[in-house]
Amino acid sequence: MNDPVVQLVVLPVVKLVVILTALLLIVAYLTLLERKVLGYMQVRLGPNRVGPKGLFQPFADVFKLFVKEDLVPAGAQKFVFMLAPILIFVPSFLVWSVIPFGEPFSVAGVAVQPFIADINVAVLFILAISSIGVYGLILGGWASNNKFSLMGGLRSAAQMVSYEVPMGFAVVSVLLLAGTLSMVGIVESQRDASLWWVFPGLLGFGIYFVCGVAETNRNPFDLPEAEAELVAGFHTEYSGMKFALFYLSEYMNMLLISSLAVIFFFGGWLPPFPNLLAGLWQLPVLAWIPPVLWYFAKVMCFIVVYIWFRGTFPRYRFDQLMAVGWKWLLPLSLANVLLVGIGKLLYMVWG
Repeated sequence: MNDPVVQLVVLPVVKLVVILTALLLIVAYLTLLERKVLGYMQVRLGPNRVGPKGLFQPFADVFKLFVKEDLVPAGAQKFVFMLAPILIFVPSFLVWSVIPFGEPFSVAGVAVQPFIADINVAVLFILAISSIGVYGLILGGWASNNKFSLMGGLRSAAQMVSYEVPMGFAVVSVLLLAGTLSMVGIVESQRDASLWWVFPGLLGFGIYFVCGVAETNRNPFDLPEAEAELVAGFHTEYSGMKFALFYLSEYMNMLLISSLAVIFFFGGWLPPFPNLLAGLWQLPVLAWIPPVLWYFAKVMCFIVVYIWFRGTFPRYRFDQLMAVGWKWLLPLSLANVLLVGIGKLLYMVWG
């Protein structure tokens, strides 16, 4: 069916609703997964009261935040105070418009692409939009009229700016290998090469993931909301749904960093060595696995690593955090770009 109304209006709206609903449900259950995994790591059960095995706990948490009183500090800059959570929440959703989840398929004769848009500068779009979130953090900290909030916002701004640079260079190494800024193109380049880019770009992947953990303010880099020093950091004065927007954005960004790691380095929705092991993946035991399932299985592996970090590593000091970013990761990321560039040039000349 090639009806232009269906293709240009109906399908994009349906995909937008489906993707946003799915993201909200996934993020809700990520919180439950984290609490359960941390519970088992600490030899306890985690949430187990609301519903069977605690399965309805995320809905109870959402309802609680809906009915919580929404307080605004007397000395706060009210407009900026209310704007800050939106500045964090909207970009964390907007970047998903260019994230592909699998290969095109058809439903009732209608061709469906499992992404909202595939633009030829998708990587630049993601880097540009995701960097807006730091404004929400620092404005929320400043507008709260609270020294702990302001300190958390300043820490967050310094941390995110510092780690965006080496993470950007790590992504550049992938772009050199793939030869495109399209997200679908990056996945297809790994199919053409019969190789995930993590193998020639292992150093770049390590740099990317460490920077991703720092960008999302997660352990061991959660200095902006270090409860032992700053109460709750930049969202100390937030309650109700404004606090929920900060909370949702954090988990949405975790999901984004994991998804980008899968697309950049682990073949997206492709199985391992899709051409070399094509016969294996076509066996009846494995052929039923849809591409989107490969994609989400890989993403969940990274989410579990995030949770593992939180339950394992102690928090860095702030000076150590800055030293790791500027003294170690930045030089390593530049060296990685140089090595990948030389390797690609040699392959083009003699390959």
